[in-house]
Amino acid sequence: MNQTVSKRESGTFDSRVAWYTVGVLTLAYLFSYIDRQILSLMVGPIKRDLGLTDTQFSLLHGLAFAIFYTLLGIPIARLADNRNRRTLIAIGVALWSLATAAGGLARNFGQLFAARVAVGVGEAALSPAAYSMLADRFPGDRLGKAIGIYSSGVFIGIGLSFIIGGVLVAGLEAAGGLTVPLLGTLKSWQATFIIVGLPGLLVAALVLTLKEPERRSLAGNSAPERLDNRQILNWLSAHKRLYLTHFAGFAMMTLLFNAIMAWAPELFIRIHDVERGVSGIRLGILAAVFGGAGIVCGGIYSDWLARRGDAAAPMRAGLTGCALLAPFAVAAPLAPSADLALWLFAPLLFFVSFPFGPAASALQLITPARMRAQVSALYLFIVNLTGIGFGGTATALMTDYVFRDGMKLHLAMASIAALGGVLAVILLSLSLRPFRVAYREILEQHS
Repeated sequence: MNQTVSKRESGTFDSRVAWYTVGVLTLAYLFSYIDRQILSLMVGPIKRDLGLTDTQFSLLHGLAFAIFYTLLGIPIARLADNRNRRTLIAIGVALWSLATAAGGLARNFGQLFAARVAVGVGEAALSPAAYSMLADRFPGDRLGKAIGIYSSGVFIGIGLSFIIGGVLVAGLEAAGGLTVPLLGTLKSWQATFIIVGLPGLLVAALVLTLKEPERRSLAGNSAPERLDNRQILNWLSAHKRLYLTHFAGFAMMTLLFNAIMAWAPELFIRIHDVERGVSGIRLGILAAVFGGAGIVCGGIYSDWLARRGDAAAPMRAGLTGCALLAPFAVAAPLAPSADLALWLFAPLLFFVSFPFGPAASALQLITPARMRAQVSALYLFIVNLTGIGFGGTATALMTDYVFRDGMKLHLAMASIAALGGVLAVILLSLSLRPFRVAYREILEQHS
């Protein structure tokens, strides 16, 4: 592995350009999660104003976003593998920002559902193209850290969404809404969507300052101009055990993640009687600090394993995070007091974030350069359809139809967490050997 890395580093690694790319893409990812997660702090006001059940609200948080994010992710990623990735990302950032603001104009469930669908379309342009760009900017033994830092945008964004959402909604609720010229008086949640959505247009402009990197293989040589669908399918078929266990294992992690995080603010509000603004600030700080630290540490740990010669380094790092997470994911929702639950959310957020940087870097390391974005999009299709599309809804269905009591939300969260955690550990354990085989194969092809 070290021999391969040296080829990448010989005259091709510009650290300033590379880390600037990480910084801008991380900012974009941060904004994407603010826009995606802001909904979690507005469960009560939206349910009240639109007359929704927990299950209907979960569809806004999950399925609405996941529908076109997943369906358009692969076609958009094909563009990313063959066209300018920087421009594609900038268009996506602008689109989801406008769609978030459009949610503030919704007057009923259908209109808000449509706005959330459009948020998903815009965000489908980001991560597959970003992963591919980073793989072309960094050598193999630094990629884990780079993708870990990029992925920290998830938890910093979630943290900021909880803090900003909690403060905004509480303040606007107390003020009776916000009066805007031409739009009239907006409800607290409507004004919040507009306030958090529009600044994303500035981020879209910043993305255009990035340089499009040359596409390179793991060994550092230029990638072939184009791969057709047959070649991509042949590669996936030849390594189907690896991709199936990788995709399914991290899909279970994403299911667990969304089952917990989609309802975390409401857990403290509904079960522990914590004020909305206080709940948002506390969870927001924990998510930003511990979630952000966990995902960076996961990438650093993966790189450390790689430098020690572990050919399955990113998968082993992901498995480690899953195994350490499971007990905290079950215990935190079941904690008898708000203070204990808050303490348990700290390690929960650290370990739930730990595997996701290695998950993305693993795909870049064992996938040919010209199909990285498409394979990443296929991965995101599966994990988001399972996790975002069904994670929060699984909790709501348990609350509405199994326990039949909104005050059993904590039991529903713990049940889904236990199932997702056990399945993730089993599946990722099965991925180690096929990953080592595929990694050695791709090194031999490009050595």
